[in-house]
Amino acid sequence: KDEFRVLTAVEMGMRNHELVPAPLIESIAKISRGGCYKLLQTLLRHKLVAHDGKKYDGYRLTYHGYDFLAIRALAMRGSMVCVGRRLGVGKESDVHYAQGPNGELFALKLHRLGRISFRAIKSKRDYLKGREHASWMYMARLAAVKEFAYMKALKDEGFPVPVPVDQNRHAVLMHFIRATPLYHIRHLNRPSSVLERLMRLLVRLARAGVVHGDFNEFNLMIDEEEKVTLIDFPQLVHANHANAEEFFDRDVMGVREFFRKRLNIEVETWPTWKEAVSGEELEAEASASASAGVLRTGAIEGLRREDDALLVAAHERGRREGAEDGEPDDASEGSDDEEEEDDEGGSRAGAAGEEGALGFESLARPAGGCEGEAEEE
Repeated sequence: KDEFRVLTAVEMGMRNHELVPAPLIESIAKISRGGCYKLLQTLLRHKLVAHDGKKYDGYRLTYHGYDFLAIRALAMRGSMVCVGRRLGVGKESDVHYAQGPNGELFALKLHRLGRISFRAIKSKRDYLKGREHASWMYMARLAAVKEFAYMKALKDEGFPVPVPVDQNRHAVLMHFIRATPLYHIRHLNRPSSVLERLMRLLVRLARAGVVHGDFNEFNLMIDEEEKVTLIDFPQLVHANHANAEEFFDRDVMGVREFFRKRLNIEVETWPTWKEAVSGEELEAEASASASAGVLRTGAIEGLRREDDALLVAAHERGRREGAEDGEPDDASEGSDDEEEEDDEGGSRAGAAGEEGALGFESLARPAGGCEGEAEEE
């Protein structure tokens, strides 16, 4: 539809403009001035774009507008056919139920780096490395590209992570995990087994060449059989990263603190970084597969090393400022662009819930080409 042509034109214009002037939108969308103005008013009414005429007259995408472009692209590919209600909200993402073409239950994760992490570095231009038009949209797309690549690599190597399905812009589509976030757990039938499983997972990740960097009760799911699934990978770093040891020790401490505070269990022995990355088992963990290569080298198509450094810096700075403000790790903070919604799910990606009343709405596949496939550089 013409609305999507205009919405995509705004997205393309934002590659080089913080606010996209109306004449440029008309030129990119190839729509007359009068027709483009009417379409922009429709998009404004639905909060898919925002208008700013104070200092420089122009338009920009909102969260909802970027959501629509990503969802439309995923629907065009046939990756999903329905989007349901929101099942979870965090400071850096929203997660919705979704349905695949064969009735599969998926989780659709929409990255929201602009909420806290990007705002935390917005005034620190050294983090942006000269990128004058870096934005929440750019940051959110980087997070999705990185998360999907690492999720696929980890799954191929047999790690307990969700099954990745597809990715577009800031959206990552994955299989729904029938499990509960660890932070909801008050009792475990076999706490020692779960503890050992978590520590072994940390060591195995390190020996595969990566450190999660946010390995805590908010990013760990546990099912009825007390099997663990790890989620959330934008902050993951390579084992050669300057702060890898610090992040590993912090991940270990996070597990120890959870068991001490929540389950009243003092952890007496735990793995060290030196033990994790050395020893006879290291070679056995190595694999010649392409996925193992991603884990060992950190080379991801579409993600430059300086972009990855920017993403990690944003996450770390947002984490520190969130801690200073006393915000919980799953705190929700709305943006100026985003309409306030009630959190209907109350849990994060993959949390177990009722299969009924998921709020699915069918996505009609648009006819013709998909203008929404274009992504910003």
